[in-house]
Amino acid sequence: MPQIAQLAETYASQIFWLLVFFGITFFVIGRGMVPKVMETVALRDKQISDDLAAAQAARDAADTQEEEWRERQNANRAEAQAVINEAKAKAAKSSETKLAAAQERLDARLEAAETEIEAARTSAMAEIEDVATEAVQDIVGRLAGAKVDKRTARSAVKKAFANG
Repeated sequence: MPQIAQLAETYASQIFWLLVFFGITFFVIGRGMVPKVMETVALRDKQISDDLAAAQAARDAADTQEEEWRERQNANRAEAQAVINEAKAKAAKSSETKLAAAQERLDARLEAAETEIEAARTSAMAEIEDVATEAVQDIVGRLAGAKVDKRTARSAVKKAFANG
Protein backbone atom coordinates (compact mmCIF):
# COMPACT_ATOMS: atom_id res chain seq x y z
CA MET A 1 0.00 0.00 0.00
CA PRO A 2 1.48 3.14 -1.12
CA GLN A 3 -0.48 5.41 1.30
CA ILE A 4 1.11 3.79 4.28
CA ALA A 5 4.54 4.14 2.72
CA GLN A 6 3.98 7.89 2.21
CA LEU A 7 2.83 8.34 5.77
CA ALA A 8 6.35 8.64 7.12
CA GLU A 9 7.24 11.27 4.56
CA THR A 10 4.11 13.44 5.07
CA TYR A 11 3.67 12.78 8.75
CA ALA A 12 5.76 15.67 9.93
CA SER A 13 4.21 18.21 7.56
CA GLN A 14 0.67 17.09 8.50
CA ILE A 15 1.40 17.46 12.19
CA PHE A 16 2.95 20.88 11.50
CA TRP A 17 -0.13 22.13 9.62
CA LEU A 18 -2.43 20.58 12.22
CA LEU A 19 -0.64 22.51 14.96
CA VAL A 20 -0.72 25.72 12.86
CA PHE A 21 -4.49 25.48 12.30
CA PHE A 22 -5.17 24.51 15.92
CA GLY A 23 -3.00 27.43 17.05
CA ILE A 24 -4.78 29.89 14.75
CA THR A 25 -8.17 28.52 15.83
CA PHE A 26 -7.16 28.72 19.52
CA PHE A 27 -5.99 32.31 19.24
CA VAL A 28 -8.91 33.50 17.07
CA ILE A 29 -11.68 31.77 18.98
CA GLY A 30 -10.11 31.19 22.41
CA ARG A 31 -8.40 34.54 22.78
CA GLY A 32 -10.62 36.72 20.57
CA MET A 33 -14.21 35.52 20.57
CA VAL A 34 -14.66 33.61 23.85
CA PRO A 35 -13.68 36.56 26.10
CA LYS A 36 -16.13 38.80 24.22
CA VAL A 37 -18.88 36.20 24.57
CA MET A 38 -18.06 35.71 28.27
CA GLU A 39 -18.00 39.47 28.78
CA THR A 40 -21.42 39.72 27.09
CA VAL A 41 -22.78 36.90 29.28
CA ALA A 42 -21.35 38.53 32.42
CA LEU A 43 -22.78 41.91 31.38
CA ARG A 44 -26.15 40.28 30.73
CA ASP A 45 -26.07 38.50 34.12
CA LYS A 46 -25.14 41.78 35.81
CA GLN A 47 -27.95 43.61 34.03
CA ILE A 48 -30.45 40.88 35.00
CA SER A 49 -29.33 41.01 38.65
CA ASP A 50 -29.50 44.84 38.59
CA ASP A 51 -32.97 44.68 37.05
CA LEU A 52 -34.07 42.16 39.68
CA ALA A 53 -32.66 44.38 42.44
CA ALA A 54 -34.38 47.44 40.96
CA ALA A 55 -37.64 45.49 40.66
CA GLN A 56 -37.37 44.36 44.29
CA ALA A 57 -36.63 47.93 45.37
CA ALA A 58 -39.61 49.18 43.36
CA ARG A 59 -41.77 46.46 44.86
CA ASP A 60 -40.64 47.39 48.38
CA ALA A 61 -41.32 51.06 47.63
CA ALA A 62 -44.74 50.18 46.22
CA ASP A 63 -45.52 48.08 49.31
CA THR A 64 -44.47 50.98 51.54
CA GLN A 65 -46.58 53.42 49.55
CA GLU A 66 -49.52 51.02 49.64
CA GLU A 67 -49.21 50.67 53.42
CA GLU A 68 -49.05 54.47 53.79
CA TRP A 69 -52.08 54.79 51.51
CA ARG A 70 -53.98 52.20 53.57
CA GLU A 71 -53.12 54.07 56.76
CA ARG A 72 -54.33 57.35 55.21
CA GLN A 73 -57.51 55.63 54.00
CA ASN A 74 -58.17 54.20 57.46
CA ALA A 75 -57.52 57.61 59.04
CA ASN A 76 -59.84 59.26 56.49
CA ARG A 77 -62.52 56.64 57.13
CA ALA A 78 -62.23 57.18 60.88
CA GLU A 79 -62.43 60.95 60.39
CA ALA A 80 -65.44 60.60 58.10
CA GLN A 81 -67.13 58.30 60.62
CA ALA A 82 -66.48 60.87 63.36
CA VAL A 83 -68.00 63.62 61.17
CA ILE A 84 -71.01 61.39 60.45
CA ASN A 85 -71.47 60.60 64.13
CA GLU A 86 -71.18 64.28 65.01
CA ALA A 87 -73.74 65.18 62.34
CA LYS A 88 -76.07 62.46 63.63
CA ALA A 89 -75.71 63.76 67.18
CA LYS A 90 -76.41 67.34 66.03
CA ALA A 91 -79.41 66.18 64.01
CA ALA A 92 -80.74 64.17 66.95
CA LYS A 93 -80.30 67.13 69.30
CA SER A 94 -81.98 69.44 66.78
CA SER A 95 -84.82 66.97 66.34
CA GLU A 96 -85.25 66.66 70.09
CA THR A 97 -85.38 70.44 70.43
CA LYS A 98 -87.93 70.74 67.63
CA LEU A 99 -89.98 67.86 69.01
CA ALA A 100 -89.92 69.39 72.51
CA ALA A 101 -91.08 72.76 71.12
CA ALA A 102 -93.79 71.06 69.06
CA GLN A 103 -94.87 69.02 72.09
CA GLU A 104 -95.09 72.20 74.18
CA ARG A 105 -97.24 73.85 71.50
CA LEU A 106 -99.43 70.75 71.28
CA ASP A 107 -99.73 70.57 75.08
CA ALA A 108 -100.76 74.26 75.18
CA ARG A 109 -103.31 73.72 72.41
CA LEU A 110 -104.57 70.56 74.14
CA GLU A 111 -104.94 72.42 77.44
CA ALA A 112 -106.76 75.27 75.69
CA ALA A 113 -109.01 72.76 73.93
CA GLU A 114 -109.71 70.95 77.21
CA THR A 115 -110.55 74.27 78.83
CA GLU A 116 -112.89 75.10 75.96
CA ILE A 117 -114.49 71.65 76.16
CA GLU A 118 -114.94 71.99 79.91
CA ALA A 119 -116.46 75.43 79.43
CA ALA A 120 -118.74 74.08 76.68
CA ARG A 121 -119.71 71.08 78.87
CA THR A 122 -120.46 73.38 81.81
CA SER A 123 -122.46 75.66 79.53
CA ALA A 124 -124.27 72.68 78.02
CA MET A 125 -125.03 71.26 81.46
CA ALA A 126 -126.37 74.64 82.54
CA GLU A 127 -128.56 74.79 79.46
CA ILE A 128 -129.69 71.19 80.02
CA GLU A 129 -130.51 72.05 83.62
CA ASP A 130 -132.45 75.10 82.44
CA VAL A 131 -134.33 73.05 79.85
CA ALA A 132 -134.90 70.22 82.36
CA THR A 133 -136.09 72.73 84.95
CA GLU A 134 -138.57 74.22 82.50
CA ALA A 135 -139.61 70.71 81.42
CA VAL A 136 -140.16 69.67 85.07
CA GLN A 137 -142.26 72.78 85.70
CA ASP A 138 -144.29 72.15 82.57
CA ILE A 139 -144.76 68.40 83.25
CA VAL A 140 -145.73 68.91 86.88
CA GLY A 141 -148.11 71.68 85.80
CA ARG A 142 -149.80 69.50 83.18
CA LEU A 143 -149.90 66.26 85.15
CA ALA A 144 -150.58 67.44 88.67
CA GLY A 145 -152.01 70.80 87.83
CA ALA A 146 -149.74 72.32 90.45
CA LYS A 147 -147.37 75.11 89.89
CA VAL A 148 -143.73 74.47 90.96
CA ASP A 149 -141.41 77.40 91.41
CA LYS A 150 -138.18 77.53 89.47
CA ARG A 151 -135.95 77.10 92.53
CA THR A 152 -137.63 73.84 93.62
CA ALA A 153 -137.62 72.46 90.08
CA ARG A 154 -133.92 73.29 89.68
CA SER A 155 -133.14 71.60 93.02
CA ALA A 156 -134.96 68.45 91.92
CA VAL A 157 -133.15 68.44 88.55
CA LYS A 158 -129.74 68.83 90.24
CA LYS A 159 -130.58 66.02 92.65
CA ALA A 160 -131.59 63.76 89.74
CA PHE A 161 -128.41 64.59 87.81
CA ALA A 162 -126.29 63.93 90.92
CA ASN A 163 -127.85 60.46 91.42
CA GLY A 164 -127.87 59.78 87.77
